[in-house]
Amino acid sequence: MPEQVDVIVLGLGVGGEEVANCLAENRLNVVGIESNLVGGECPYFGCIPTKMMIRADDMLAEGRRIPGFAGDSMINPEWTPVARRIRTVATDNWDDRVAVERFEGNGGHFVRGAGKLAGHGKVSVNGVTYQATRAVVIATGTSPAIPPIPGLDRVRYWTNREAVKVERLPESLIILGGGAIGVELSQVFARFGVKVSIIEGMNRVLAMEEPEASAVLDEVLRRDGIELYLNARARSVEPRGDAVAVNLEDGRQVNGQQLLVATGRRANLGDIGLETVGLDPGSRLLDPDDRLRVGERLWAIGDVTVSGGFTHMAIYHADIVINDILGTSGPGADYRAKPRATFTDPEVGAAGLTEEQARKKGINVRTGLQKASVTSRGWIHGPGNDGFIKVVEDADRGVLVGATTVGPRGGDLLGLFELAIKLQIPSDELRHLIYAYPTFYRGSGEAVRKLGHDVHTPLR
Repeated sequence: MPEQVDVIVLGLGVGGEEVANCLAENRLNVVGIESNLVGGECPYFGCIPTKMMIRADDMLAEGRRIPGFAGDSMINPEWTPVARRIRTVATDNWDDRVAVERFEGNGGHFVRGAGKLAGHGKVSVNGVTYQATRAVVIATGTSPAIPPIPGLDRVRYWTNREAVKVERLPESLIILGGGAIGVELSQVFARFGVKVSIIEGMNRVLAMEEPEASAVLDEVLRRDGIELYLNARARSVEPRGDAVAVNLEDGRQVNGQQLLVATGRRANLGDIGLETVGLDPGSRLLDPDDRLRVGERLWAIGDVTVSGGFTHMAIYHADIVINDILGTSGPGADYRAKPRATFTDPEVGAAGLTEEQARKKGINVRTGLQKASVTSRGWIHGPGNDGFIKVVEDADRGVLVGATTVGPRGGDLLGLFELAIKLQIPSDELRHLIYAYPTFYRGSGEAVRKLGHDVHTPLR
């Protein structure tokens, strides 16, 4: 007979761990199942260690900007302290014992293994079947998507996991993919002296964001010595002794000591028994309702959903699901102002729709753009102030539907825009706010004024 419990959480990444811990704290009998590390990709291989790497390369870049502004500098990059800090401070050498003990201390029952749905309300793992009387939550996350390139299986390549674990840097690195992961890691390694090449199939890096953001990053990455192969696709990969060669469809060849595959992520859904609960086992992603429900007493959160893709979305989903399972009131999911950030230097932050996405929705679009370098704070900041603030307005309604913030603190400037988009604050209200002087966020007011409504002198 199945073992009766209240809740089963299948996958204990950031979102699943949040759901499991909170429900256990609320005295529910919760089983949490995870085959890898409790906490998921973010604390061990994603957000936390990679941003520690980025913080280190930012410090190098700032040091190199000292001449002409604050004296002289001689920068000698050293990777060893970065690798040591990731191992000892961030990941505890990739040991999740503390996370497991925290869950068990809250009253949860942890199972290490690959669980599978076994019918409505049922999950089997390690030969044991559990039956949930209240909820099953699917939170199995994603894994690196490896493209079917001939020869790739004959070389030793990195994914983001090996890149985070590296203790000794290669002399040269080829990166397949110019999305967020690819551009972030390219800048890290380039600034520590690695010769980096990016191969991207689209005609620009960070192709999902505004083209103006791609243009800024293109210039900055090349300035860091990174070679960009755009509109380029790998035809094959072949080993070259201790190195690797990537043959492009146009006949060019890119050589490097190490290869990093950063071509996206795929949801871990194919082998978890979706067919046993009436869902398509071939689904690329799940499409839940605004309460994250995908069936009777069945929820899905985070990267396995069409609205996931970021740690903050998994946490957002978790809060909605927790309230729904506990029967407490709370709003449903609202993705109008969905935020995201790419932690390059400069940072690229965005919320809501891009200009192109808005036009495809039939919105009468009006845009405003203010370069960071010509704002007072940008001028004061000096080198490293590449970027801009761009706002996308629904001109018929007079409200913002999207914004992009590129600059030294691009991600941190999103708050105002996310709130404005979500609450549909009229652009006129944003135009007449008092923006503290001289701040980076004052450029937000300048961008809004450039929407064309105001004939007065722009903010300075």
